[in-house]
Amino acid sequence: MSEQDFELYERIQAADKQALETLYERYEKLLFSFALRMTGRRDLSEEIVQDVFMKIWTKPNLYDRSKGKFSSWLLTVTRNASIDSMRRKNEQTEALDERDSLKSNEPAVEDLVQWKEEGTVLRHAIAQLAEEQREMIELFYFKGLSQRAIAEERNIPLGTVKGRIRLALKHLKGHLSTGKGGVDGEVRGID
Repeated sequence: MSEQDFELYERIQAADKQALETLYERYEKLLFSFALRMTGRRDLSEEIVQDVFMKIWTKPNLYDRSKGKFSSWLLTVTRNASIDSMRRKNEQTEALDERDSLKSNEPAVEDLVQWKEEGTVLRHAIAQLAEEQREMIELFYFKGLSQRAIAEERNIPLGTVKGRIRLALKHLKGHLSTGKGGVDGEVRGID
């Protein structure tokens, strides 16, 4: 699938509208649901998806194949567009980048989602977590709250929030690496 995505991307660079349409059909639902989880707004999520595909169409050579999988790059672009859109709309003034403070040990949300393009494996794995861990993952990765905002909202210490997120990610890694999640024992993005 990744090779097909790259071929479509190259055709888009040559102004092939059919390739853009094919890529849109392949990823529109995933990107929309991802943006919706981040913003909580359907109208804003639709705008974000349109902006992402307009960027692909109008700005050549954004994707660098040597830096990773196309679907991961596409989710990163969508994530960044969602954050930018929320900032522009003044819907969230917290430092949204705080979540990136977990860089070396925990995956970015796009790495979590890439395990299966439609997210079924991930949703199943998240459903296996304890309620407090599942809540931290939802708030941190999908609602876009900073660790500090979660601590304040739930009235728990910041260290507890960080610990629950790390523990949840450890459990996700264990669940997915055993093959229970259907990824053939390979876990990407969690070391």
